[in-house]
Amino acid sequence: MRILVASIGRNRDSDIRRATEVYEARLRHYVRFESLVVPPARLPDTRAEEAREREAAALERHLPDELELVALTRHGKPWSTPALAEHLDEMRTYGRPGVAFAIGGAHGLAPRLLARAQTRLALSAMTLPHELARLVLTEQLYRAATILRGESYHKGT
Repeated sequence: MRILVASIGRNRDSDIRRATEVYEARLRHYVRFESLVVPPARLPDTRAEEAREREAAALERHLPDELELVALTRHGKPWSTPALAEHLDEMRTYGRPGVAFAIGGAHGLAPRLLARAQTRLALSAMTLPHELARLVLTEQLYRAATILRGESYHKGT
């Protein structure tokens, strides 16, 4: 299975970047994993809609049509780690090629990208910076992979 995490922005914080890279490397032992960071539009807040549209266009150039699209938004459905693992397992069981997770920039994702998504996922009801959202998502994907393998990383029920 292929998993792509595509986000707007860049990791300026070296500690968060290193932690994200650790989980990305671990995740690659389980699935075909790719990470992509697209630069933000860098427009003033008064042009937020235009920024979202530009960023959506940049993300869409890298989102393969065959992958299920999951848009991260605080208005999405919250999943538990076992629910994420179950979703990935269902994809694998039914022979779906994989999933792409889209993380928006400072102004979120454009409505057209949200509409294209098969699923809207909330990591938290709180707003997270994209670099922290990438870290949390990547760690949770790794944790879900360990659940699917029956490994001891996941100690809860």
